[in-house]
Amino acid sequence: MTIQRRTLLGASIATPALLSAGGAMAQARGPIRIAVAGPLTGANATFGAQMREGATQAVTDLNAAGGVLGQQLVLETGDDACDPRQAVSVANQLAGRQVRAVMGHYCSGSSIPASKVYAEEGVLQISPASTNPRYTDEGSWNTFRTCGRDDQQGAVAGKYIAANFRGKRVAILHDNSAYGKGLADETKKALNAAGTTETLYSAYTPGERDYNALVSRLKASNIEVIYVGGYHTEAGLIVRQAKEQGMPVTLIGGDALMTNEFWQISGAAGEGTMMTFPSDPRKRPTAAEVVARFRARNVDPEGFVLYTYASTQVWAEAAKKAGTVDPRRVAETIKSSGPWQTVLGPMSFDRKGDVTIPDYVFYVWKNGSYAEVNA
Repeated sequence: MTIQRRTLLGASIATPALLSAGGAMAQARGPIRIAVAGPLTGANATFGAQMREGATQAVTDLNAAGGVLGQQLVLETGDDACDPRQAVSVANQLAGRQVRAVMGHYCSGSSIPASKVYAEEGVLQISPASTNPRYTDEGSWNTFRTCGRDDQQGAVAGKYIAANFRGKRVAILHDNSAYGKGLADETKKALNAAGTTETLYSAYTPGERDYNALVSRLKASNIEVIYVGGYHTEAGLIVRQAKEQGMPVTLIGGDALMTNEFWQISGAAGEGTMMTFPSDPRKRPTAAEVVARFRARNVDPEGFVLYTYASTQVWAEAAKKAGTVDPRRVAETIKSSGPWQTVLGPMSFDRKGDVTIPDYVFYVWKNGSYAEVNA
């Protein structure tokens, strides 16, 4: 462990919240510390809450079954608010608490810089949600994800739009984040390769409440399909304000729209909105028992809940197989062994740390809830 921890992005950073789920500092045979890190505050807090639910239940279930290698687990929680600088601070603090593995982060813009700290400090990282290819393409020995990649998700979206909205005027928007722009660019690439050229490609500023100027520009261009590379808050506002201006438009987005909060923002204007996400993990036979435990606590394991649970399962099973929680040995075991049995089904990983079988399908919002298209 280095004495002076790294600070990326050249700024002094206020210390973000780090919460402990209990337990003393691990001794030779004391508890094993792992962590979940994501946005527990800010516009994407709903996804951080999903991740915390998944990790908490996984740790509870593992401890009830005897822990890992005969030791109980203690869960640390870090709030990065989807801010890259705060994510680096969280990573430094979690490393200082001697966590062996981190389930996180959520935003790609947080996972990428945090991964550099974890690699230097000897911490394994498994993201259940960060889809930007750079996370693993530029990653070190320690980077894994249980979700797919933007170049996979964008390929599905671009081909679908070209095939199902042929002749329609399409706008591609993004928020300039690592996730949003990366997904928009991959969708544009696939759309263009399928023979369709978008009418408008533009960035918007996240965090605003009024997108009517952008909507007026879309309306003047007679846009019929809006693809948004970005998060649910802005997407919900954009489609609501578009419908308020009388635009008969279809909104399409990525996995960041996979939350009931989208409908709370869009209201009825969200009817017909589509998004890509893997086939519903809540309906998989491998998840039935765990889903029942969540619902017994009145928790809907939507979005990234089960992806975080699966991330924790992969780490735990690999540690058992390796006979150690040493992060480098566990990381090598994840890549060289498997498939790992998880709530999502069997999972294997390539040498970069990506899942070998991504599974993106389309969902549509109807009457305040979402379901797979032609499920």
